[in-house]
Amino acid sequence: MRTVVAIVLLIALAGCGSTPRGINNVCTIFDQKDGWFGNWYRAAKSTEREYGVPASVLMATIRIESGFDSDARPPRKKLLGVIPWKRKSTAYGYSQALDGTWQGYKRETGRWRASRTDFADAIQFVGWYHYNSHRKNGIALNDAYSLYLAYYAGQAGYARGVWRGNAGMQKSARKAANMANSYADQMRQCGR
Repeated sequence: MRTVVAIVLLIALAGCGSTPRGINNVCTIFDQKDGWFGNWYRAAKSTEREYGVPASVLMATIRIESGFDSDARPPRKKLLGVIPWKRKSTAYGYSQALDGTWQGYKRETGRWRASRTDFADAIQFVGWYHYNSHRKNGIALNDAYSLYLAYYAGQAGYARGVWRGNAGMQKSARKAANMANSYADQMRQCGR
């Protein structure tokens, strides 16, 4: 009996940490991640209900930030051009949340056990961060472009307009907005 239970648990958990295939199609992602544990659609909709940010915007943010890789990190700098050195930031996990911002999220929400490598926790973080960008900077909860700029630049950086002269930041925000629009269309087509 123990063997059967162990096999069932392994099967149920098998896809939890893997990066989904076809990450430009949100319906494909949700179909691949719909198990008993780690149901990404349920996590996205729960966050949407809690913070008011559309699931398509939440998913697009994670798509652009990490490509749905739970262990994503910025590349290491090279010392003398060849020796792996420090990373340019502490960004980590699905949401690419920085250490300090992640700690602030846990402190404010009381989600002390939250992990950046857990999708449900990461999407909750993205919803929380976007909601705070809305609250602090007046950004509409469905404005994927501006929400992503605030996510990338930080809420204070967004308020100062640091993104105005940064073509790379604006390009990333356009990608996020286009992805959010595409995901919203796909979700309507697959009935999500």
